[in-house]
Amino acid sequence: MAGLTAAALAVVGFLAYQASANVPDSLGAPKAPSPAPSAQASGSPKNESKDPLAVPAHSGTGVRVVYALGDRRVWLVGKQSTPRTFEVMPSTVNPQPGTYTVTSRSGNVPGSDGVPIEHVVRFAKVGGVSIGFSAAVNGSMASPDPNKKTGGVRMKRADGDAMWVFAAIGSKVVVVP
Repeated sequence: MAGLTAAALAVVGFLAYQASANVPDSLGAPKAPSPAPSAQASGSPKNESKDPLAVPAHSGTGVRVVYALGDRRVWLVGKQSTPRTFEVMPSTVNPQPGTYTVTSRSGNVPGSDGVPIEHVVRFAKVGGVSIGFSAAVNGSMASPDPNKKTGGVRMKRADGDAMWVFAAIGSKVVVVP
């Protein structure tokens, strides 16, 4: 019985991976940008708060994942009083700043760099490269090979576990500079 269950899970995982590779580009496309609140003075920091771990200003409201490209940091902003935040290792291909939604998820798959990864949460596609958060099974957060086009935003396994629980399909992801 356990063998049948394992085989069924493997087939479902493989089919989910294949389906995610064929998701139309339009599903991960950013929504039309909303008007900018007010112009900032040039030279002002990206994160206007004095606390470098505070959720970036102008990252929206409500429950969301916030990914700050320049800070290499993610915030899981929910109903709790203090959002969870952690460092990430960006991929070689990055999404444009904007608002996205989680389009697909995979439990365990090989990464585009060949490293086994888990808890993949995909939210964008850039030039045919799927962009998503993931954790390497071996726990590494090595810099990606700059000669390869990869879309995996790597995080520690504990952070990957938290992302997996937090970001279901349809969840909002806000990318800020």
